[in-house]
Amino acid sequence: MSSTRHSFDQALEELQQEILRMGSLVEQAIYNSVHSLASKNVPLAEEVIKGDRVIDQMETDIEYMCLKLIATQQPIAGDLRKISTGFKIITDLERMADHAVDIAKVTRRIAGQPLIKPLVDIPRMAALSQQMVKDGLDAYVKGDVELAKTLNDKDDQVDHIYSQIFRELLTYMMEDPRTITQATYLILVGRYIERIADHATNIGERVIYLVTGERPDLNE
Repeated sequence: MSSTRHSFDQALEELQQEILRMGSLVEQAIYNSVHSLASKNVPLAEEVIKGDRVIDQMETDIEYMCLKLIATQQPIAGDLRKISTGFKIITDLERMADHAVDIAKVTRRIAGQPLIKPLVDIPRMAALSQQMVKDGLDAYVKGDVELAKTLNDKDDQVDHIYSQIFRELLTYMMEDPRTITQATYLILVGRYIERIADHATNIGERVIYLVTGERPDLNE
């Protein structure tokens, strides 16, 4: 192996590790945002909101790494796919982090109120979405197409839970107008988590493209 190739492979490995670091922060932000809501922990919600700046900066730094690799190494075929896949994955991760911030902001709005119902389905939905992020990143690291494909089934499960949450909260609103404001916020939280799952599914699609060159649509 030439020294140039070895240096390039090292740079790709560094890129991958930075993406995993960013992914780990995003997973934690998702968990903390929903935990802050369930426990009405406003300081934890504020941590999520402030921590988003770190994730945004990581996205910028990784984008620079990708562009520098393309400009200096002029990669082709599989190598170019690796870099472009990483570039797109960090966009999905950053948007997930934004949705975690959205959830944390809901915590700020309703923390002073008693919850209209115990939060069971929302944390369950969030845990599933968080696992999807982890599985998507694991599939990326391992080039595991089969693991990437499992994200479709998990996304369907998340969608099903969201539908249940929506119907249940709609019933609350119809039966007691005093619950409308909080129920609307909780429906929004469900929607944010559902979008996180969609972005995790996008990562699965990008892994499949990286490994096979095919462009599936796991969100169908």
